[in-house]
Amino acid sequence: MIPLHPLSAFLAPFPPADLASLNTAAAGIVTGGGLPLRFVVPPDDGLGYELRAFQTGEVATRTDNAHDYFNALIWLAFPRAKAALNRRHLDELEAADTAARGPVRDALTQFDECGVVIAGMPVDMQSALRAHRWREVFVERRDELLATTHFTVFGHASHDALAAPFIGLCGKAVFLDAGDIDEQLASLFATADLVPRDFQPLPLLGIPGATAENENPAYYDDTRQFRPLRG
Repeated sequence: MIPLHPLSAFLAPFPPADLASLNTAAAGIVTGGGLPLRFVVPPDDGLGYELRAFQTGEVATRTDNAHDYFNALIWLAFPRAKAALNRRHLDELEAADTAARGPVRDALTQFDECGVVIAGMPVDMQSALRAHRWREVFVERRDELLATTHFTVFGHASHDALAAPFIGLCGKAVFLDAGDIDEQLASLFATADLVPRDFQPLPLLGIPGATAENENPAYYDDTRQFRPLRG
């Protein structure tokens, strides 16, 4: 098992990086086309990731590659959301009748790679976060934040990056209600006309528990990570 950052710790119960174990855990999960999910060695046939998953149920997975492994674990953790992502990609391709990505597919890909769910955050605190009032949220209201809000990293590329975190590591967040994250994300991906700017930039190492250093209020004074909102 790849060593897990605290923000990736919820993935610890899932299986190690071998196809047999991953496929055993995937029993009952379907991709966006309704076919049984199977993790496979990437075939050399030129078929794209999303189209392959939709048409065959196969998700190309290099088990010696952390990025692919985390993608597989997110499929296991959030099967409805990942299936909805896959289905929406194909819907958008069909509607556009072109290989060009377009803003919806750009947004879906961005969230798939580096998305974060902020669940249960009070509305006024959401406004403060959107305004980049980092100290208000993470320092002055830290106790309230811890009591109300749960952060979940969805993006598999972010989990890969968290294995060796660096200053400025940033996710793209959505605000959801407390409750079933998988169901809410699946609904969002199925219906919302998302664009990349809909997501809230979130410095991942500012999340309480992401690093011991952020227990010190001065941590949030570092503008390399906690940038003021542009005028």
